Formats: sequence, structure tokens, C-alpha cells
Amino acid sequence: MTSATSAGPSGSGGPSPSPPRPYLTLAGPVEAEIEAKRSRFRCRLERVDTEDAARAVVEAARREHWDARHHCSAFRIGPPPQVAQRSSDDGEPSGTAGAPILDALGGAGVSDVVAVVTRWFGGTLLGTGGLVRAYGDTTRAALAAAPLVRRVTRRRLHVTVDAVSAGRVEHALRGAGHLVETSYGESGAVLTVAVDPDDVGAVRAHLNAVTAGAAVVSTGDLRWVDRPLP
Repeated sequence: MTSATSAGPSGSGGPSPSPPRPYLTLAGPVEAEIEAKRSRFRCRLERVDTEDAARAVVEAARREHWDARHHCSAFRIGPPPQVAQRSSDDGEPSGTAGAPILDALGGAGVSDVVAVVTRWFGGTLLGTGGLVRAYGDTTRAALAAAPLVRRVTRRRLHVTVDAVSAGRVEHALRGAGHLVETSYGESGAVLTVAVDPDDVGAVRAHLNAVTAGAAVVSTGDLRWVDRPLP
């Protein structure tokens, strides 16, 4: 799974959708396990970007832990406020497994995440309340151990300057905290920089000042990128 994806609008007509908001997701998979009255509950969290990918993680858990009785799951996909989410009790009493798993994911504010909680029955019935607590607690234990990143949108700007000025412009952009990719050609250099959409005007003004108006700035696509948590 790549860490940068297009966030451009799709479709036409009708009112404009609410702009996507930053959200948390996984930097990598994680597992956690708890025991309740001799039943073992193991939660695996993985990052996914489609429902098919989420279902594949669930099926992989079934194959790996074929001796377990239940593989309950939930996933949340996409940026808020338009998050797609589903859950499955996988044979447990209705509302005792998938819903608490989903509630734990939502409570942590994560998306593009699937959680699979595998249960090995220990011989003692937990009751409705016990199951809700066990499935929720296992998911929260995995979330507490999970490495997280923040997904944010960035607008790409393509800055064309002469080769002599490229180093100075790149230094100015990096000094302002931007990531820069530079490519050289016969006619000069093109610097590609990803900036906060709200900062596009300020960056353009900064480039104009640094190059005395010589830089040619074109607007590229809007992308989702991963940023480390503070």
C-alpha cells in the first residue's frame, strides 16, 4: 500500500461534498491478545484501502487460525466525514462482537483499518456483557500498541526555474519545512513540492520573492500523504 494517493474530486453536478478531513491510520500491522475465563481473544489490525482488502485480511485469519471458533471483524475505510464501515459477529450473538470492535476503531479515530478478533473458546460462557467487553478490550489493546500516522492532504506545485537558481530555490523551500523533488532538463529545473492546500498562496508569494518573479508555478493534483505524529 502506498503512502500517497490521489484525493481529487470525482463526478460532476450536485452540491460539492464536504472537504475530507485529516485522520489517523496504521503505520504497520499489530496484534494483541487477552484472556477472559479461559477464552483467548487475539486482535490483528491491518491497514487497508478497500473492502476487498479488508475481507482478505479476515480470510487470512481464518486460514491461519483454523482451529478457532470465531473470527469477528470490523473495518473503517476512507476519510471523514465519508467513512465506510462494516462489522461481523461471525456466529457470536448479534451485537456482541462486531459492534464493540467497530466502536473501538471509531473511538480511536482511525480509518483505513480492519480489525479481526479471533476467539478460542475456553469452555465457559461469557454472556452478552462479557463478550462485548472482551471483543472491545482486545481491540483497544491492539490500538494502544499500534504505530499510527496522520493522513493529510497536500497540493503539489511544480516550480520551473533556471538551473542556476534551482539550488537556492530548493534550499528556500526545504528551509520552510517542505519536501522537494528536483529534476533537471535542458531548459532548466522543475521542483515539485507538496504543500498544505491552505498555504498555496503563501508559498507562491514566497517563490515569487525568492526568484524575483522568475519562477513559473503550476498547480498539480491533491494527494493524501502520511505524516508522523508529533
